[in-house]
Amino acid sequence: MTSASLSDRSPATPAQTRAGRRTLALLAFVCVLPVAASYFAYYVWQPEGRTNYGELLVPAALPDAVLPGVAGQPDFARSELDGRWTLLFAAPGTCDRACAEALYAMRQSRLAQGEEMDRVARLWLVSDAATPADDLLAPHAGLRLARATPAWLERLPGAERGRHVYLVDPRGSVMMRFPENADPRRVVKDLQRLLKYSALGRGQSPRPNSANPMRTPG
Repeated sequence: MTSASLSDRSPATPAQTRAGRRTLALLAFVCVLPVAASYFAYYVWQPEGRTNYGELLVPAALPDAVLPGVAGQPDFARSELDGRWTLLFAAPGTCDRACAEALYAMRQSRLAQGEEMDRVARLWLVSDAATPADDLLAPHAGLRLARATPAWLERLPGAERGRHVYLVDPRGSVMMRFPENADPRRVVKDLQRLLKYSALGRGQSPRPNSANPMRTPG
């Protein structure tokens, strides 16, 4: 190529330069869009098929151990979890408002299952040395209470805050965590779906509560 042919090229005009930059910007946007969309879908917009209210956890089997009973109840054996879905709450024995609301949500969620309610149990893991007051426990017939150990609490993500209700499957594995201050109506729907589509816990006979024979099984 001669020097003459090089000199024949005219410099790009400002309009051409702007057009080239727009083209590069458009190409960059097209390349980045799929990545941005995936982040948006994962963190902001939940897919239509993802209908559960509770957060699904990697199933974690609770330790095979016997926990001390609380408030006059007998010791709690890990085997009591077998065969039923269990709503589990871990919190100090001095129950504040959030604690009382969690216990209420557990009770109402179970009662709302109607004929299937015997497939759902409730357990309060008391995470300190305090004992819940009798007047607090009175409305919660069938609620099991046991003194938590570190080995149990470490299987419950966020249990140190004492605000979450967890769901344990009939094999004794923690598999779901409900939000703080959970909406009982939405907990009810999650339980209804599980009881409808899972055969686990179906056909189990209710266990008597030896802590108090006057209490109905929980």
